[in-house]
Amino acid sequence: APYCIRITGSQPQDMNEPLLDNSEGQLFLTEAFKVIIEEVLCKGTDVKEKVCEWREPEELAALLDLELRENGEPQHQLLQRIRDVAKYSVKTNHPRFFNQLFAGVDYHALTGRFLTEALNTSQYTYEVAPVFVLMEDEVLSKLRSLVGWAEGDGIFCPGGTMSNMYAMNVARYRAFPEVKLKGMWSLPRLAVFTSQQSHYSVMKAAAFQGIGTENVFKVKVDDRGCMIPEDLGETIELAKSQGAVPFFVHATSGTTVQGAFDPLEPIADICDRQGLWMHVDAAWGGSVLFSKEHKHLMRGVERADSVTWNPHKMMLTGLQCSAILLKDTTHLLKHCHSADAKYLFQQDKFYDTSLDTGDKSIQCGRKVDCLKLWLMWKAVGSKGLEERVDRAFTHTRYLVEEMKRREGFELIGKPLFVNVCFWFIPPSLRGKENSPDYNDRLSKVAPVIKERMMKQGTMMLGYQPQGGRVNFFRMIVISPQLSHQDMTFCLNEIERLGNDL
Repeated sequence: APYCIRITGSQPQDMNEPLLDNSEGQLFLTEAFKVIIEEVLCKGTDVKEKVCEWREPEELAALLDLELRENGEPQHQLLQRIRDVAKYSVKTNHPRFFNQLFAGVDYHALTGRFLTEALNTSQYTYEVAPVFVLMEDEVLSKLRSLVGWAEGDGIFCPGGTMSNMYAMNVARYRAFPEVKLKGMWSLPRLAVFTSQQSHYSVMKAAAFQGIGTENVFKVKVDDRGCMIPEDLGETIELAKSQGAVPFFVHATSGTTVQGAFDPLEPIADICDRQGLWMHVDAAWGGSVLFSKEHKHLMRGVERADSVTWNPHKMMLTGLQCSAILLKDTTHLLKHCHSADAKYLFQQDKFYDTSLDTGDKSIQCGRKVDCLKLWLMWKAVGSKGLEERVDRAFTHTRYLVEEMKRREGFELIGKPLFVNVCFWFIPPSLRGKENSPDYNDRLSKVAPVIKERMMKQGTMMLGYQPQGGRVNFFRMIVISPQLSHQDMTFCLNEIERLGNDL
């Protein structure tokens, strides 16, 4: 290739010349973008193409030739590597990818992601990221206003798990500020409260921060998966009777499996009476706040002390884009996490040093996550984002009605959100619900259908057991590329793949 970049240790180097040739690199990037457009964004969104080109691990490793060698490869070979990566990766932009709490592609957000990577800066000081410090402040302010707060604080984090960890850490610092200096020796036994169906990051946060997973008290949920406030009150009293000190209640708006929304108003009442920090994990469900029709699901969220929200899920900004939002106006976030590194956060700079937000973070280098959301929001406006939320609910209602019309599909309750949970009952099991081996046989259905759809590449949706329920499917309906035909195809395909079981 005419723009090959190859430098080896055996070649003499002119130290007055740059090591890398920008013009040659840019030519390669131009060709690589052509591959990305064709393989990822054209084929990857085409329903006639596969969602997944499945290969077993050993075969895939051989196909990709992953070994890193002493010498570099020519550019035409590297371009083929890019094609192979695209070919054998799961196409999460595909209309029939229903597997995760993210799907689809927004091209404005994707442009923001490309620009972020090209600019390659870190979001910690105004001097190195002036545009993005101001931009992050604006985006966080707008998100807080949707929660219902006129002022407050916040920061973008690498995922909802980290956002939830921030909330727990700041809550502990507010209750026991001496923990930052003296550590766990200064603390009583602390108690955290969350629902039985909350995200596993609550347990991770308790373990990571030395609180201990045994001190996470699980609150009962109703049939829909929503926390029962009466049981929260009783569980708090139980923890107190065991000598623990309650400090943190973790509510959920949009649980991972059932898409349940905890009742925030009565939970807030309990937190107010008990003087507890109320955190709302709205990583999944927070985007309903854009919708006038559906924001009632989070009624009372403005009473929370902190909120986790992941626009990379329902809003399609692309991974990763997660915010921790706080009502606090006393700089708890900074006081809790600051280390006052003099080489980075000098106080005698020539500009307003309050713009250096990096000391709020437990990270040093911090990726710019606000640009993709800002650019997308600029492009479609709040009304466009509201339309996406409302459309996802409309598609969900259509899917549910279609399932009700078909024999063999058994819904697990009426969806509160865009998670549709159901069993597919193959003909061999219909009418045999009272058989002693029914549940055992039913539990094997979803894994087999999942294997078949993956190996044939026709679509992807997840399954799991939960509580006393054996394996059932969880279909996530959010992609703007979705049509009613795609959901009809999904039901037809499940029948085709599972009717012989």
